[in-house]
Amino acid sequence: MNNSLNIHKIHLWKIAIYFFFALPGFAIASWVSRTPTIRDALGATTAQMGWIIFGMAVGSIVGLLGASHLIAHKGGRFVMVTGMAVSSVGLVIVGMGGTWLINGVAVFAGLAVFGFGNGICDVAMNVEGTAVERATRKSLLTGFHAAFSVGTLLGALAGAAAIKAGMSVVVHLALVVAVIVVSVIYLYRLVPAGTGKETGENSNVSPMTARERMAVWKERRTVLIGIIVLGMAFAEGSANDWLPLVIVDGYKVTPATGSFAFGLFVAAMTIGRAAGGILLDRLGRVVVLRASALSAIAGLLIVIWGQSYAVAIVGIVLWGLGAAFGFPVGLSAAGDDPRGVAARVGAVSTAGYLAFLVGPPVLGIIGESVGLLRALIVVLIGVTIAGLLSQEAKPIGEPNQ
Repeated sequence: MNNSLNIHKIHLWKIAIYFFFALPGFAIASWVSRTPTIRDALGATTAQMGWIIFGMAVGSIVGLLGASHLIAHKGGRFVMVTGMAVSSVGLVIVGMGGTWLINGVAVFAGLAVFGFGNGICDVAMNVEGTAVERATRKSLLTGFHAAFSVGTLLGALAGAAAIKAGMSVVVHLALVVAVIVVSVIYLYRLVPAGTGKETGENSNVSPMTARERMAVWKERRTVLIGIIVLGMAFAEGSANDWLPLVIVDGYKVTPATGSFAFGLFVAAMTIGRAAGGILLDRLGRVVVLRASALSAIAGLLIVIWGQSYAVAIVGIVLWGLGAAFGFPVGLSAAGDDPRGVAARVGAVSTAGYLAFLVGPPVLGIIGESVGLLRALIVVLIGVTIAGLLSQEAKPIGEPNQ
């Protein structure tokens, strides 16, 4: 009876984490859907809007770097809930700054707060995800990341509906915050307290000092897993920022066709992540990472040197399927050791987000000289390196594959 009760609690924990992954995606897409309205209200140029949006990147990096220390002292659930609360406050500031105050600095500050909340929440929910994997002995992190994609899609659809209905930015974002707050109030009770917390109360896992948590950045395995995630996240981030333009400029199609190509990429990636758990349990991390790298390499080669849009579409699907696994599988590998799990997941998450934030602008600079299609060769190199290092993600203690 006691065993069945524990199984039920773990099942509820797993469901709660699916929702905790979906909520940040919902929030981010809600903000993104209102960027044109806020830009017009501020009267900002493209360059000025770029600097305003940079506030989110600043907040996210600070949150990612500090998350492991917070989790070690307070536990994953506390940091996850705090992150969602902070990001909600940031979203309200963004709405008010963009429409009531009409102040770019206020929007920048709101995005920095929003980004910080998302940053600490991101690490905490991945720490929780790896803990659920250990409790169930199943590969679940790709599915959790698929839930983030679903949340993003729902946020985009809700944003489009709000715009069509003529809803103001403040009201729209206030409703988004209300959905997040109500969801978190209900869900947090389903998540056990103390995941990732290092207090010394558990005799089997001695707590890490702050110096030891910083030292994980020098660990060979953590660094190499970070490089895997860096390469694969670059493949994902470059598509998120540049794929419509790559297809429009490279294949001389309409913007609508370019948007369709991006939608196809996102769909392929989401399907890959949804099916990822089954593949990982049957084939193992190393095989799946190698196969995903090969898929992304093949897709990029087809897109770069394809002779027609119809051929490029095949490449986009392969690229999307290949980009689906690197980030979540790398985070899962980083969480193998319960001692210092928050520090290692935080380090690998930071590597991935650096690829998301720094990679696309670099691609734009290179693309200015050689064209966006040829600039994708840099992404191809990153994915190839990630594929060659796939062996490093094997579970600790498992023989070489």
